[in-house]
Amino acid sequence: MELLSWSIMAFVVPAVVFAGVSKGGFGSGVAFASSSILALVLPPAMAVGLMLPLLMLMDVASLWAYWQKWDWGVAKVLMLGAIPGTILGAVFWASADPDRIRLLIGAVALLFVAWQAVRALGLVRLGARLGSGAGVTSGVVLGFTSFISHAGGPAAAVYMLGQGLSKTKFQATTVLVFWAVNLFKAIFYGFMGIFTAQTLMLDLILIPFALLGTWLGVKAHHMLPERWFFGITYVALTLTGAKLIWDALT
Repeated sequence: MELLSWSIMAFVVPAVVFAGVSKGGFGSGVAFASSSILALVLPPAMAVGLMLPLLMLMDVASLWAYWQKWDWGVAKVLMLGAIPGTILGAVFWASADPDRIRLLIGAVALLFVAWQAVRALGLVRLGARLGSGAGVTSGVVLGFTSFISHAGGPAAAVYMLGQGLSKTKFQATTVLVFWAVNLFKAIFYGFMGIFTAQTLMLDLILIPFALLGTWLGVKAHHMLPERWFFGITYVALTLTGAKLIWDALT
């Protein structure tokens, strides 16, 4: 597959900038939408393999902006659970065909939108502080969904929203957790052949777009409301999730 074609790049460049904006702190937790979008035009393995090195770069670029502003106790619980979750994700990936992976990526996207809808309607409330057992469980789900489609943000948010964290502490903890999780799963990606020479070469070209998106996200975190960003994200996730499920089933 020719990754440098205009038809592919028209999806890739906006998806990478979008992920950077989310990673930088504006629209926290929805960077995984980029993988869903890329899976529309690329094989699932190529989509997630392309995004992971860029997400790792965004993690490093974001760490300085939120350095030591995280909650280490919350982060530690999530990272502990993410270890077996990542291993489960690798086992699933090794035994699944591309259509099953498309189906799961699409399902995760739609479930995320549904989760946000029931929260907005007040059907689910996370006011009570969740215990460490719930945190480890969230970490397992985080590790699994992160391995499959870089979609660990919602699972992490379920636990962190119950901890009463401030907006900045929430974002800083998210950055720290996914910096560690992405490093861990990169080992599996390498051994399983998910990274390719093609995707790594394209990653080099996309570095400026990843850094631009991250910078924009850090700025927007302190300056702008997030409602419009999330609205666009939910529409994109609904459309891409439905399309991926349709492609997988047909």
